[in-house]
Amino acid sequence: MKIRGAVLEEIGRARPYADSKPIVVQEVDLDPPGPGEIRVRIEAAGICHSDLSVVDGNRVRPVPMLLGHESAGIVEELGEGVDDVAVGDRVVMCFLPRCEECANCREDGRLPCTPGSAANNAGVLMGDRILLHRDGPQGREEIKHHLGVSGFATQVVVNRASAVPVGNDVPPDLAAVLGCAVLTGGGAVMNAAAPKQGDSLMIVGLGGVGMAALLTAIGLGYGDVIGVDALESKLELAREWGATAAYTPQQVLDQGIKATHVIECAGHPRAFETAFAATAVGGRTVTIGLPAPTARAEISPLTITAEARTIIGSYLGSAVPARDIPKYAQLWREGRLPVERLVSSRIRLGQINDAMDELAEGKAIRQVIMFDEEA
Repeated sequence: MKIRGAVLEEIGRARPYADSKPIVVQEVDLDPPGPGEIRVRIEAAGICHSDLSVVDGNRVRPVPMLLGHESAGIVEELGEGVDDVAVGDRVVMCFLPRCEECANCREDGRLPCTPGSAANNAGVLMGDRILLHRDGPQGREEIKHHLGVSGFATQVVVNRASAVPVGNDVPPDLAAVLGCAVLTGGGAVMNAAAPKQGDSLMIVGLGGVGMAALLTAIGLGYGDVIGVDALESKLELAREWGATAAYTPQQVLDQGIKATHVIECAGHPRAFETAFAATAVGGRTVTIGLPAPTARAEISPLTITAEARTIIGSYLGSAVPARDIPKYAQLWREGRLPVERLVSSRIRLGQINDAMDELAEGKAIRQVIMFDEEA
């Protein structure tokens, strides 16, 4: 079938992307679902730093690639053998499918699925399948899949393991951000940091994932929740949303502010150093940001030993998406996780290059592409 999607043509073009236009919205062909796959009509898709990191070259992926991984939509077709979702169900996409059979999948979300990770790195669906094509100058051309989803499109076909049903009462724009921002940020709090009641938490980097971590920590009512960011506008939001306090990184360092659990969400080595410096004796530093592969941070190994500290890496919020996404949806229903606050703007698919500029400049929390007949 014919769909419209946002295809990254070349990695590393100069900013502003509104001028260099590395992403082109175009018509492409989508093959029908095979065994164990489903076709989903996309209703909403969030724009995440993991998308930007492919555009700017921090994460090298094969191109051309149809971008997008944080999305939600309605199931429209079932592949052979799929009997646990129905046509008409709203599903949330998750960007790392789990085979549930490899050794990593038996670690309760702590480790990424081995075949799922391999498929993502290769730009294919699990089973080595490529279902996107277009007519190019050299004839028929494959278009790679982004993180098993390619959600910046009017329709997608994904492995059943890449989709989690939520109730149709969850609005599509909110459902979309459950699949990455909330799953990653909330999971860093609940699964990786795993605080006890009364423990203090600090969130370093208040983008979409960091703000999701902040809202989760506040909603679950552990102890003091501290927001850290270089932008005063984000610190003001953190205070408005219920943070106990909010500081710039320099204020944290100058004033020696500490927390039991510190979650680094910025994906920058200086942010990691700040998070480590702000971790209390016996505390836990959780890092979930994705810096460039060449990035390096400097910390004191002696401090880890002498202060009985722990450093944890958490990918996808150390989550089992089929278990955790419904938990976040329920917290939203109960009014404890106001996900709607994360959506800073709703845009059209054709604004994708401008949206990448907004994200690169640190202005946005979560821009969400809304799809309908005009997409």
